[in-house]
Amino acid sequence: MSNNNTIAGWVLFGGIAALGFSIASGKYFHAGKHDRPEVMGFVIEGVETSGAVADAGPPLEALLASADIAAGQKVYAKCAACHTINEGGANGIGPNLWNSMGQPHGHVAGFAYSEALKSIPGNWDWASMDAWLKSPRRYADGTKMTFAGLGKAEDRANLIVYLNAQGSNLPLPAVPEVVEEVADEDAAAVAVAEETVEADTAAATE
Repeated sequence: MSNNNTIAGWVLFGGIAALGFSIASGKYFHAGKHDRPEVMGFVIEGVETSGAVADAGPPLEALLASADIAAGQKVYAKCAACHTINEGGANGIGPNLWNSMGQPHGHVAGFAYSEALKSIPGNWDWASMDAWLKSPRRYADGTKMTFAGLGKAEDRANLIVYLNAQGSNLPLPAVPEVVEEVADEDAAAVAVAEETVEADTAAATE
């Protein structure tokens, strides 16, 4: 019996000794080192994070200025199954879209709009139409429209100028001056580059 107690005591002592040695060695090898916390307590300037927001791209006004009505008519093919767009056209699953730009939400008489869309104040301007075409459900939560939306900004701009050409004919919004200045600077840089290439070419042929 005493032998069993002695053996158990030595086993217990050995386990405690091994644990102590492990803790001591860990502290020794990590001495002077600092572990990086899982969550940083502050943002280090100049270091990009993985969740950085991507560039939003050109503003809507610039996209509208360069939009193509013919390309917009092709995009409209996705809408043709539910909407007519000719003057006096009948309502289908969706309302007739003739002269829709600049009109109030839910302006087509006789069409049963959802309360979600009718309750939105204001008219169909450039920004609201862009937001609607991007995500109808996000623009009017509870809308009856099942179309998922157009994710490409250029497609939305082309479609909007096509819709505008169908009876509305509103003047396009002015492009912000900052965008115009950047475009001018880019054009000037291209001109300088072309002049440099021409000069180098002339020098090489002399």
